[in-house]
Amino acid sequence: MPNGADIIARRLAAQGCRVAFGMPGGEVLAIVEALERAGIRFQLVKHENAGGFMAEGHAHRQALEAHGSIAPAILVATLGPGAANAANVVANAHQDRVPMIMLTGRVDASEAESYTHQVFDHQAFFRPITKASFCASRGAVARVADRAVMLAVEGQPGPVHLDVPISVAEGEEPEGLIVSPQPRAGLANPAALEAARAIFARAKRPLVIAGVDAMNQRAEAAIAAFCERHSAPLLTTYKAKGTLPEDHPLALGGAGLSPKADKLILPFLAEADCLILAGYDPIEMRINWRDPFPPGVPVIDLPATLPTHQMHRACCQLIGDVAGNLESLADNAPARPGIAGEKITALKSALKSAFLPEPEWGPGVVFEALRQLAPRDALATADSGAHRILLSQMWEVYEPRGLMQSSGLCTMACALPLAMGAQIASLERVVLAFMGDAGLEMGIGELATMRDLGLPVVVVVLQDERLALIDLKQRASKRPEAGVRFGATDFAAVATAFGGHGVTVHDRAALEAEARSAFARRDRFTLIAARIAPDAYEGRL
Repeated sequence: MPNGADIIARRLAAQGCRVAFGMPGGEVLAIVEALERAGIRFQLVKHENAGGFMAEGHAHRQALEAHGSIAPAILVATLGPGAANAANVVANAHQDRVPMIMLTGRVDASEAESYTHQVFDHQAFFRPITKASFCASRGAVARVADRAVMLAVEGQPGPVHLDVPISVAEGEEPEGLIVSPQPRAGLANPAALEAARAIFARAKRPLVIAGVDAMNQRAEAAIAAFCERHSAPLLTTYKAKGTLPEDHPLALGGAGLSPKADKLILPFLAEADCLILAGYDPIEMRINWRDPFPPGVPVIDLPATLPTHQMHRACCQLIGDVAGNLESLADNAPARPGIAGEKITALKSALKSAFLPEPEWGPGVVFEALRQLAPRDALATADSGAHRILLSQMWEVYEPRGLMQSSGLCTMACALPLAMGAQIASLERVVLAFMGDAGLEMGIGELATMRDLGLPVVVVVLQDERLALIDLKQRASKRPEAGVRFGATDFAAVATAFGGHGVTVHDRAALEAEARSAFARRDRFTLIAARIAPDAYEGRL
């Protein structure tokens, strides 16, 4: 008879999971063993926070190539400090709508009555930042594992915590029937659909805004077809970049964090006579996107689940299946003339002009040069910071998840592990991780993990020796400088010490030469430290 850990592992394997990430401890040894036995490779990392982001990057890429089930990311942590280390990435998964199973070990309840070393209430700790927290119990492991997977992938995906006592993990357990849960997003109710159709029937110039729910439901094909049939320009959140290839005439790119972009995009919304929110979740958006829609322009919202955010108004809501509801909304309706093509072209041109690269050298030159040299199907990740806002406006994306980042929580040190997870799932692709120097230093130990895995990720570090975004905000609010500057690290030497290829560049020619070599190098990682001026982002965002 299998043990409890086997029951959990087999259900995760049936859902399509193939790799788990984390750090082992005595309390999760049975879980690690069971995962491997079920065909789920356990990948050691240097920190649980990074492990969760690796799991996310891997899960996103795997989901794009899968047909049918959605395989949640798997993060494994031992009790106490291991569990506590995972708080940031679990909160990120909650706000960024990432399906994740967080497995922790725990001592048995009877032991916890008298044994206190490293013991605290894991469930109380994780409950506020997960969709649910469960504790596996003897005789019911299969049921709780099925509930955990179902919750992780349904509706708006997110993290589910499963605490597994040692005796439950190691004890014999009846298996029962393995039923791989499938997310089921239904169509909107007929009354809401008829109301939305009546609004859309009057529209001549629709505009679509897509978000992370569309990505999670794989609705990009339906959105592309709708936009092309009805000449509807498409605006996306940063996580939904690539819903349409961004060199498509109707693609307006991403938005949500740049005030400079907002000054051009928000007035343009008034050109539409109907706004359609296709899986749009405003958790990614800054304050400019609170009640942003022009008065008198009807808004049809197609969310995955009932919105409770109160960030914007909507005339009607078609809740559930984003693609299905979008198709039902159109219902073979005649094509629309759309917003005048010259107005769309003018906005695209204005956005490009607003984020042109610097004349000689700077972060914009770095992004432009690498986008021109990288293969069209290159994947990229971005860490949080000033560089992410500029990159997200400049970096063209041609497929879903072509640029991955933390946009809901906006946490630092995510880009490197996200890139590593994506590279594990897509070994043939060129993968770039864009980071600030502070973000890299926060999670620099994972360079060792990347070395051990032999991953050819290209890490690009914008090195200005400061927390640039906070420095900008500090100066804009006329506060005295405090806590934003730090010393210079020789990242090229660090990369070499960790078994990669490291180089520092100060100009475009050197960057381009090193990038060409990096894209061809497939036996180890490359770290390119691009030295930029301390005020390189002034006026750029």
